[in-house]
Amino acid sequence: MTKTATKKPFINEEWLIVAIGLVILALCVIFPKFMNGIQMLNVKTLTTANGWLNAGYTFVFLMIIIYTSAIILKKDIKGIFLSFLVIFALTLLAQLCASIPFCKKYGLEAVLFAVLFGLIISNFIGVPKWMKPAIQSEFYIKIGIVCLGATVIFGEIMKSGAFGLIQALIVVFCVWYFGFWISRKVYHVDDEMATMLASSVSICGVSAAIATCGTIKGDQKKLSYVISLVMVIAIPMLYIMPLLCKWILPLILPGNEIAQAQVAGAWIGGTIDTTAAVAASGGILGDIAGDTAVIVKASQNVLIGVAAFLISLFWSFRKTEGVEKTSGKVIWERFPKFVIGMVIASAIFSIWFSGAAEVGDATIKYTSMAKNFQGIFFSIAFVCIGLETHFKEIFAKENRQSLKAFLAAQGFNILFTLIVAWILFGIIAN
Repeated sequence: MTKTATKKPFINEEWLIVAIGLVILALCVIFPKFMNGIQMLNVKTLTTANGWLNAGYTFVFLMIIIYTSAIILKKDIKGIFLSFLVIFALTLLAQLCASIPFCKKYGLEAVLFAVLFGLIISNFIGVPKWMKPAIQSEFYIKIGIVCLGATVIFGEIMKSGAFGLIQALIVVFCVWYFGFWISRKVYHVDDEMATMLASSVSICGVSAAIATCGTIKGDQKKLSYVISLVMVIAIPMLYIMPLLCKWILPLILPGNEIAQAQVAGAWIGGTIDTTAAVAASGGILGDIAGDTAVIVKASQNVLIGVAAFLISLFWSFRKTEGVEKTSGKVIWERFPKFVIGMVIASAIFSIWFSGAAEVGDATIKYTSMAKNFQGIFFSIAFVCIGLETHFKEIFAKENRQSLKAFLAAQGFNILFTLIVAWILFGIIAN
């Protein structure tokens, strides 16, 4: 007997991810009350029936997405429920920890705890076979990035300040090039790691590393290492940067406290690699510095899609190496389709849905709902990344050069961004 050929799915995973992300965002617009109820637990709702009910809605909603996608892609659905139940419980715990006031104050995000919990199980307990069916980190990451697109509202960025966008353009281009160059030429890091390191330092840390990894179809273990570096470096920088601002800025901008605060915010926003840490660090220096820091960080977030597009072109040419002629077809095949979803989401929400919806007695921004789903999918993805990662691989001898490259790139970023922020916000703007 001949085996029946397995039918190919009518849509590939890349385009299915785009469709799922856009459907989620469309539901936020059409059914804002229901979608706003899809929430993870936090310390405020931990003891309320409504909080647990919303968490239940979230689990069911995510299970529908996972089962539907598996059926469409003609994948085996056996064991998915129990596997995802455990992953979801770990994600719930990560979100809960991140909502503790102490953690919120010091910029400890859910993704940090998600990776940590996954790593603990992977390295001290071991991941059993029954837990593996729902471990699909790349799938969750890409849906999260499509949702991230809806939070990038161009009008708000431009209204907040052209100087922030100008700084972002200059810093991202120069720091990315330096980060990639020093990784390859000085520390001899491989192309994949160098690209992810350069993106994480120059653009916006974790989100940029994720987008870059998806763009170049990079190794998830390398991504986990880069994320670990970003998180580890961001925490001390949260306190060090305000101290440097208090020490250096009065020397180069004597007697001008407003300019000092704006330059401080621009410097912090351009150098610290996680948004929560940026807000916390800038807030230490006051409202002006805090607002400027968030504006600059938001401006860099806008460039994720542009950077992913340029990196995909760069990677297509670089990986061809003369064996295969680089044509439009090759570039299109290698181009990450989730970036298209992100750009579509950003354009639609920037033009039509930059406002808010009335949900009961509250007014909820559409971008806030999109941000919520981005956070949920990122946290799930990071639990999976942790479950797939082993400490001996992260801290292996071959990764020491990557650490040196990251620190060198971050050092250049700190110095270069100070110069750019001083010129734009300290001299031109004032």
